[in-house]
Amino acid sequence: MASLKIVLAYSTRVLSTLKKQTNVVYIKRTFLLSRVPLFRRADGRFVNFGRKSSSTAVGAEKGEDSFLKWFLLLIPATTFGLGTWQVKRRQWKMQLIDDLTKLTNAEPIPLPLDPQELNNLEYRRVRVRGQYDHSKELYILPRSPVDPEKEAREAGQLSSSGETGANVITPFHCTDLGITILVNRGYVPRQKIRPETRMKGQVEGEVEVVGVVRLTEIRKPFVPNNDVERNRWHYRDLEAMSSVTGAEPVFIDADFGSTIPGGPIGGQTRVTLRNEHMQYIVTWYGLCAATSYMWYAKFIKRIKV
Repeated sequence: MASLKIVLAYSTRVLSTLKKQTNVVYIKRTFLLSRVPLFRRADGRFVNFGRKSSSTAVGAEKGEDSFLKWFLLLIPATTFGLGTWQVKRRQWKMQLIDDLTKLTNAEPIPLPLDPQELNNLEYRRVRVRGQYDHSKELYILPRSPVDPEKEAREAGQLSSSGETGANVITPFHCTDLGITILVNRGYVPRQKIRPETRMKGQVEGEVEVVGVVRLTEIRKPFVPNNDVERNRWHYRDLEAMSSVTGAEPVFIDADFGSTIPGGPIGGQTRVTLRNEHMQYIVTWYGLCAATSYMWYAKFIKRIKV
């Protein structure tokens, strides 16, 4: 029995040793085959697998590099197209601003009574004749004074003189038309908002007013709601203003010629068209230049970027 145990132990040791040696041989064989580029076929010829695999990898790498090269070229091409589009947009916007400026300076026409016609006449100069009702003034605030020449030059840009006050909106009974409309007489500083502080400017009797037609205004984000009870208006709501004053929902900005010493300053029309296309042009063309240089450095000059 003892002899059998000794034989079994010896056999187990021999099998374990053979297994280890077999694993070593397999590992060495695998390593050597991966290093040897040649393989002998059944017909006796050798096939150079190593070189073929290398050339295939190089070809695949070149293909990927070529695809990436032309794909990344889309970035400067796209930004150039967007910059060119903004150039055309700016030309269109400048023409539109120029047209509106001409409207605000055109020869005034009689105020039409047709509401549909009025909807197509915003920024058009009109002429009315009648009398103000100063007892029902409305105040749109805060407002800063408008420089008409500066407005024409910088239409749509956000700017402020730092001074704030209000625009005085006064019902105006048109004796020639038989209706009452709303007239923005112009700007007054904060200390002159109350009528008793500017009595010399409260026009009495029949007068002729030339002004610019304005339509109702949609409240912009972050602009407070109109406070009707406190007579604090923040945007032009013609329906609400007409309901309070009993006037028709017709609104004009009196021109600068209507200004009376001691009264509101006329000509407070802002041509509200945003014109930020030059910023977009600089941005897109700048990105085009930067990405073009990076593409050239990467794929033409082969500089690491």
